[in-house]
Amino acid sequence: MREFSEASITGAVLERFAECEDPRFKTIMTALVRHMHDFVREVNLTEAEWMAGIQFLTATGQTCTDMRQEFILLSDTLGVSMLVDAINNRKPAGALQSAVQGPYYWEGAPERPLGSDLAVDVKGEPTFYSGRVVTLGGTPVAGALLDVWSGDGEGNYDMQLPGQTEMRARGKLRTNAEGRYWFRSIRPASYPVPTDGPVGTMLNRMGRHPFRPGHIHMIVSAPGYQTVTTQLFVSGDAYLDSDAVFGVKDSLVIDFQRHEPGTAPTGEAMDTPFYTAEYDFVLCPVTEPALQD
Repeated sequence: MREFSEASITGAVLERFAECEDPRFKTIMTALVRHMHDFVREVNLTEAEWMAGIQFLTATGQTCTDMRQEFILLSDTLGVSMLVDAINNRKPAGALQSAVQGPYYWEGAPERPLGSDLAVDVKGEPTFYSGRVVTLGGTPVAGALLDVWSGDGEGNYDMQLPGQTEMRARGKLRTNAEGRYWFRSIRPASYPVPTDGPVGTMLNRMGRHPFRPGHIHMIVSAPGYQTVTTQLFVSGDAYLDSDAVFGVKDSLVIDFQRHEPGTAPTGEAMDTPFYTAEYDFVLCPVTEPALQD
């Protein structure tokens, strides 16, 4: 058969996968074709609308650079990233929950001693972070690695700043023998995702705001334990209930305690107000079975 109707075309396309030797690829592509065809039929898509979609995806790809991933931003703002994250990171009660990595991760941040200031000369309110990395049973995890990054106090990441080629507000630290970590950075601020590209145009047409609540990113890892990519959010932020990328989880929202000028937890004298934030990361062993819905 070589002539197909709107009712028969889907089955014809699926039959062409008969020779596919990769079962998982076949499963994914079969579902993709089936759902895409059903979508076209459901909305009665016009040729002009289909071309507009193609142009949108083309523009999304053209917007990507070494320092900007518009497709990740598209996935994030449509909730796909968090859906994939939720499916692939089911955890038992009490374990550290994951969150999307986001488009601003920069691989290769330097490892620094405990107590380091990761945000030297970075705009923002100074904040002293501390806590522990522990097992589900509360046993300290010594030598756990925290890969930390955030924007500045105005919500700008280093790679967004014109001419900025060096890492800022990033660094890696390892827990001590008691599983403890501490470092200095800034109190993260809410900020808009980039709106000067096709994703920004999409959000505007949807009637959505582009803001994310203030947060700081961590990838927490240790030998024998599941690596977790996560974020810590500032309690009280105006955008916690409407995060543009749907990334907030209640267990990741923490208090940032404000202190008047004085002595910081590290013993250094502070002549400006500062904040402290405490959080314990609870890791699962690699053998921990995934939870099912």
